Amino acid sequence: MKREDIFIRDPFVLVANGKYYLYGTRGENCWTNHEDGVDVYISTDLEEFEGPIEAFHKPEDFWADRNYWAPEVHEYKGAYYMFLSLKAEGHCRGTQIFKADKPEGPFVLHSDGPVTPKDWEALDGTFYISKTGEPYMIFSHEWCQVVDGQICALKLSEDLKEAIGEPKLLFRASEPEWSRACKAGQYVTDGPFMYRTSTGELLMIWSSFAKTGYVVAKAHSDNGEIDGNWIHDEELLFPDNGGHGMIFKNLNGQLFLTIHKPNKHPDERPVFLKVCEKNGTLVSESA
Repeated sequence: MKREDIFIRDPFVLVANGKYYLYGTRGENCWTNHEDGVDVYISTDLEEFEGPIEAFHKPEDFWADRNYWAPEVHEYKGAYYMFLSLKAEGHCRGTQIFKADKPEGPFVLHSDGPVTPKDWEALDGTFYISKTGEPYMIFSHEWCQVVDGQICALKLSEDLKEAIGEPKLLFRASEPEWSRACKAGQYVTDGPFMYRTSTGELLMIWSSFAKTGYVVAKAHSDNGEIDGNWIHDEELLFPDNGGHGMIFKNLNGQLFLTIHKPNKHPDERPVFLKVCEKNGTLVSESA
């Protein structure tokens, strides 16, 4: 299967075992109430992919039946962990953690339900390990509940089974000058992803809306950790109606940003864009 034929949103690439493992939100039914799994596509060149291969399937009597969104898979202490946003009628959306021995799964239940607060509408949990080795989930507290969407950090137990303490607010969606409201004054935070530069800067890319549509933005911590002040870059990493991105390095060491583009159903497809480090931040190589 060619990359342009893969119908997913929120793409995420894990590089392992000399291969690329591409995960994402199933495009066909992402807005329905009838979701039951997550797929992975496997490639050696980012052009031709094997798949879809079902990496996670909804267990019997599982609590969530919709919005299986933004799967991310991270290697941690010899195993693979999937962070997946889920929802059901009468339950807030939240990010739950699943575990497997291999990148292709099968992934099984790990955390006891969502790790994000049970009474928060929360999504897009991503994994981050501090300089001192402490695991965190960075996630979005949704605009549909708080109006001005938030990016928050939540410390995790060492085994990634549960949260430790309360979430910490990092910033709100309306803070950057480029930010625009999308619905009646509501501001969106989507798809945070953490990246540390070769010079030690801690960056976060995330998505929201600007005058050009759905975009990928950059922010950096002034102390190099998540508890610093987050300073927003007015130059967007991707400004043209595509987003929910992450950064990975290919097998030859080239940095890529992957996003879904355009942000219009049912035309979304994963794309891979070359980026590089410059002056302590990330920039597009085509800029």
